[in-house]
Amino acid sequence: MRSHVDLPVSLSRDSAEPLTAQLVGWLRGAMLDGTMASGERLPSTRALAAQLGVSRTVVTEAYQQLYAEGWLDGRHGSGTFVADMGAHMEHAPRPPAQSAYVPAPPPPTGLIDLTSGAPWVRDYDEAAWKRAWRRAADLPPGDAPDMYGLPRLRELLADHLRRARGMAVGPENILVTRGTGNGLDLCALALLGPGARAGVEDPGYRVARAVFAARGAEVVPCPVDEDGVIVDDLPAGLRVLYTTPAHQFPLGGRLPIPRRERLLAWARGTGATIVEDDYDAEFRYDVAPLPALYGLDPSRVVLLGTLSKILAPDVGVGWLVGEPELVSRIAGLRWALADRTSGPVQQAVATLLERGDLDRHLRRMRLEYARRRAAVVELLGPACRLRGDTAGLHVLAELPAPLVPGVVERARRRGVLLDSTEHHHHGRTRLHGLVIGYGSASLPDVRRGCEIVAELIREARRQGAPAGAARAASGR
Repeated sequence: MRSHVDLPVSLSRDSAEPLTAQLVGWLRGAMLDGTMASGERLPSTRALAAQLGVSRTVVTEAYQQLYAEGWLDGRHGSGTFVADMGAHMEHAPRPPAQSAYVPAPPPPTGLIDLTSGAPWVRDYDEAAWKRAWRRAADLPPGDAPDMYGLPRLRELLADHLRRARGMAVGPENILVTRGTGNGLDLCALALLGPGARAGVEDPGYRVARAVFAARGAEVVPCPVDEDGVIVDDLPAGLRVLYTTPAHQFPLGGRLPIPRRERLLAWARGTGATIVEDDYDAEFRYDVAPLPALYGLDPSRVVLLGTLSKILAPDVGVGWLVGEPELVSRIAGLRWALADRTSGPVQQAVATLLERGDLDRHLRRMRLEYARRRAAVVELLGPACRLRGDTAGLHVLAELPAPLVPGVVERARRRGVLLDSTEHHHHGRTRLHGLVIGYGSASLPDVRRGCEIVAELIREARRQGAPAGAARAASGR
């Protein structure tokens, strides 16, 4: 057995950063730069705590955080090891027969897509995927779809939410949807009516605006800042508020606990329902996620989750979590509309959850996305201010308004597709920058794309923006 690696780490008690966060950051950096290699054994929590002169709790919590992110593997009776990173190295050779992961073909257009919203779907456990679908095929087709979702899958999702989000829910709280859009539509049917006021973060998720408007609601923009929705500025008369507190889209804010408490107090005082979109809360790179709003007050919150970011958008499975009475009412509305989630797809997802394949995939992707996130921060950080880089699959690169259109257009001419904040505002653009998505491009493409974007940003700052671009950006 390999002896454990010696860790030349030191922690500062004078720093404002907690000791656990310092240790997590040091260990993560050491694994990223190769100081700690795949398969190396870490010191025991007791030994490392003694070496650093800290409590064992500091080391235990750091190890637990890195294990949850996929950086570490625990082997019963053997210790804690650096996870196998070989499957995630873009330049590493892939054994054609032994590898369980399918390599990505080059993009057909040759473009580097750094727009937001899409995950990496080209590397997956092919054996687990086939096994799940074989299991689904072994079961006979159903003649009466369950509008709540398959009972077995709802039980497994309740366990997943307990482990991944710390939510104490049962199957009676869960309805299986076809994804976030379907969940939003069901919420609109159950909670809104023609002319009812529905608040949506601004800037925010365009699909939420479209779904609520399609159901006849009056969509009201609700301003956000770098932390998330501004509770004190919420408009009057809202029946529903759609929000993304774990990782605000697209600015990347993380709604602080005091503001979460004020938001819930607002909902209790006004009678409004909060629709919490938990779209990418499983991916964090600094500390454990804050508790879901739903867990703080289930009576005022409906939570929406999806496999789109964890696995693939094409799977078409998500979940709606609410109080049993509301879940039952929504199931009744589904029946009236003949709206349902595919039974065979639910069976396949249940198998992935039951066998632990989805958890293993999630741990691998945390590590994969952490590498890409690190590349974005390394290459774009010196060129502009980044927001929201501690979670999810995108960051906001803040820029002066006049520079944005030119950078987007020049990047496109050089083969890099970019998204900007103007596409996500309800009205006038108030916050300006590039929404850099690093989920769907390979690590080499992320690096190359960010190198090009950083070069264009520096060039634009040197030259200044043309007057026409400034007028276009300001909307005048």
